[in-house]
Amino acid sequence: MKKVFDGFALALSMLSVLPFFKVHNFYKGINGYAVTFYPFVGFLLGTLLFITYELLLPYFPHFHLGVTIFALWVLLTGALHLDGLSDTVDGLFVPKERSLEVMKDPHNGGMGMTFGAVFLILKASSLIALDAFYLLPVVLLLSRLVVIFSIFNYPYASPNGMATLAKEEFTKTELLTAFAYSLVVVYLFNAWILLLVAFVILFIIKSFFIKRYGGFTGDIYGFSIEVVELVLLNCIIVGLV
Repeated sequence: MKKVFDGFALALSMLSVLPFFKVHNFYKGINGYAVTFYPFVGFLLGTLLFITYELLLPYFPHFHLGVTIFALWVLLTGALHLDGLSDTVDGLFVPKERSLEVMKDPHNGGMGMTFGAVFLILKASSLIALDAFYLLPVVLLLSRLVVIFSIFNYPYASPNGMATLAKEEFTKTELLTAFAYSLVVVYLFNAWILLLVAFVILFIIKSFFIKRYGGFTGDIYGFSIEVVELVLLNCIIVGLV
């Protein structure tokens, strides 16, 4: 039971800035449990965003409230996945042989900053246009669900990367556990189309990056989360759910 709790604490501390579980403890045996909790942590963050929206709704105009929820979203996740998106974009604008090296550089390049800024504008605009904020828990859950499928099913392009421990310890049983509780959430919210779209986006991302690099990296996981979230938000806006 201690390993399960430590796995949850690790997942929460890695995927958010919530202070009370700030334990980046990667000791052997809990990393698989941590990955199992990734979608659940996404669900918790989405629920916190929705609760904040409901509390502020009587006081803020819709435009300002959308921007506020967007800012809180970025702050809660520590812009971790946005950093992965920017690094991944930087890697696309150099020769393939240098891409992984460029992605590991802690400094963002010009293309990563430009595309990251455009992405932020699109995501903020999506939240301004969004009415169904109650679906945010599902959006954040599904974006992390597809990533754990990536961790389990697809090779890791950087053998010395931090995610290798997670990949080594993440078992089929833990994957099925995460998928099972995610399906319960999808059923309760009747969000089957969002589930389908999320995995279609994963297939497209997988096809491109495995062809380019032979696998995923931590930055590409972050890129995947951000892209899936943006697409799902816009699916909700156009009325697919």
